[in-house]
Amino acid sequence: MNLFEKIIAREIAADIVYEDEYSLAFRDINPAAPVHCLVIPKRCIERIAHARDDDRDLLGHLMMVAARVAKQEGLEAGGYRLVVNNGEDAGQSVFHLHIHVLGGRKLGWPPG
Repeated sequence: MNLFEKIIAREIAADIVYEDEYSLAFRDINPAAPVHCLVIPKRCIERIAHARDDDRDLLGHLMMVAARVAKQEGLEAGGYRLVVNNGEDAGQSVFHLHIHVLGGRKLGWPPG
């Protein structure tokens, strides 16, 4: 069981900001911005490259949840960044698909 599955099962505590039948969103414990939340599916997809055609609705749902979390966190007016890392070389450290919702300050490009 990976870290995020343990959070879903409530075996590990998290600061949950949103939850529904298909997804969970919580604050990142190592924030890279003043607001840094993670949106995850409750069903484990290891990474975006492993998503299947029948995951299309779930993937769209996760994007809508990310937008909802950003609005809930007050990021809508100033803007925010959504990030999905795919694989170790991209910086993925937990192999359970997740969307980073980052904001609360001006974000540079390219990221570090």
